[in-house]
Amino acid sequence: MAKPMPWRRRSTVAEAGDTDLGTDLPHTAAHPDDDEPPGTAPGRRRVADATPLLLLRAAHAKQGVLTAVGLAAAAAISGRPAREAGVVLATVLVGQTILGWHNDLVDRERDRRHDLPGKPIAQGLLDPGTTWFALLCAVLLVVPLSVATGVTAGLCYLVSLAIGMLGNLVLRRGLLSWLPWAASYALYPAYLSYGGWGGADTGSAPEPVMVVLAAFLGIGVHLLVSLWGLVPDNADGWRSLPLRLGLRLGASRLLTVATVYLLLVIGALGVVGTQVGLAR
Repeated sequence: MAKPMPWRRRSTVAEAGDTDLGTDLPHTAAHPDDDEPPGTAPGRRRVADATPLLLLRAAHAKQGVLTAVGLAAAAAISGRPAREAGVVLATVLVGQTILGWHNDLVDRERDRRHDLPGKPIAQGLLDPGTTWFALLCAVLLVVPLSVATGVTAGLCYLVSLAIGMLGNLVLRRGLLSWLPWAASYALYPAYLSYGGWGGADTGSAPEPVMVVLAAFLGIGVHLLVSLWGLVPDNADGWRSLPLRLGLRLGASRLLTVATVYLLLVIGALGVVGTQVGLAR
């Protein structure tokens, strides 16, 4: 669902299509390291082209780490023991890796057409079959990790993960592009509130206000991470919520709006969590 931040260069109206997004846009350019460096022997692979590193590049690691750390911190703040917060961290990190690989597999032809940097599958550096195998192995890992802190909690997270993967396939091109993000993030409070240890369902239902705020958080993350793909989205005729807002506000203003929006939602989550708690 998510896209990594590409290298920047100046963008023109001609590049963005027939509509001006009102500012310099994050755009795509050839990565300076995509070519073989001088002195590299023909046919000799660089260390950066090793399969584990290519899988890491395709995993959208920055977004994955931030999401995992955020949920683990929320678990710790809500009073969960360190061992449970550690399992949350591992679970979400694996889940986000699955989402990143799935996104790049689904978009490989589109990424190749737009010559997007940082996309080893589209660039032909990473075999899709290898990525699918790694993804399936990660699925086999994330299931027991999810239920390790409770069956109900685990099911909530796995449903959230399934919604995220579905969002890589449907709705993303139109006005409802925000819906899978809101739905998947709305399940995070339940994943945390129902959690226990050793598969025990020791928690309770989340506070409804926390669910709503988490959904709003998902929408904000969608706006922020989509900024770096507005130009190719516009070129392909997409009309997602971030692109519609970008066409009206310009990319720089949308970045500011999305950042302020996220800070407000995170602040509201902190205040409400302190006042009413995570669970009922």
